[in-house]
Amino acid sequence: YMSRIHVKICGITLPEQAVAISNLDVDALGFILYSKSPRYIDPGRIASITETLPPFTKTVGVFVDEPVASLADSMAESRLDIAQLSGNESEAYGRELTEAGINWIRSLRIRSSSDLEQISLYQNRYFLLDAWSKDAYGGTGQTFDWKMLEQIHNKKKIILAGGINAENVEQAIKDINPYGLDISSSVEKSPGVKSMELVRSLLGRIRNFQKTVSQNPA
Repeated sequence: YMSRIHVKICGITLPEQAVAISNLDVDALGFILYSKSPRYIDPGRIASITETLPPFTKTVGVFVDEPVASLADSMAESRLDIAQLSGNESEAYGRELTEAGINWIRSLRIRSSSDLEQISLYQNRYFLLDAWSKDAYGGTGQTFDWKMLEQIHNKKKIILAGGINAENVEQAIKDINPYGLDISSSVEKSPGVKSMELVRSLLGRIRNFQKTVSQNPA
């Protein structure tokens, strides 16, 4: 039996798209608080979006090597649920956030299987895995070799990111059976502006494929 796959649509910048997407079958919306990203959105604008969302839509703020105090301020101002750490944040940094009452997930950029060894350094169970790029911290639309993930201890929950699109999403679900999928550039018209049509069609594909697999287990 395959448990329901949680889907996060990341890189949201427009209030009306945030509301429209939250009314689809998604679990979380992601907002980029890294100022060098083309999808950057400031905490005040995020707050005006988060207060309009339905109660069961989780919201995630994506940070890159932000000082703990400044991350805590941004989280409070924007009223986000979870911080996603997408830079080089250490386990000690994560512990500081936990002590400050902030929920977080660690995002790792994977280039080779040795990058996966970092997973064992962290106490938390949820890891977002993205493709490595020298130019950007995520949102590149590139995939990495998912076969590497077979070595991960199944007590860790994987959220798969990096170039997931209509062509490869069924393969991703079949090969990895991830806890979640993180989708951004493959459903965009331009950075931060989603195509609602692409979002709907990719979500439909994910849900239909899961249904088929659940009804006809191998």
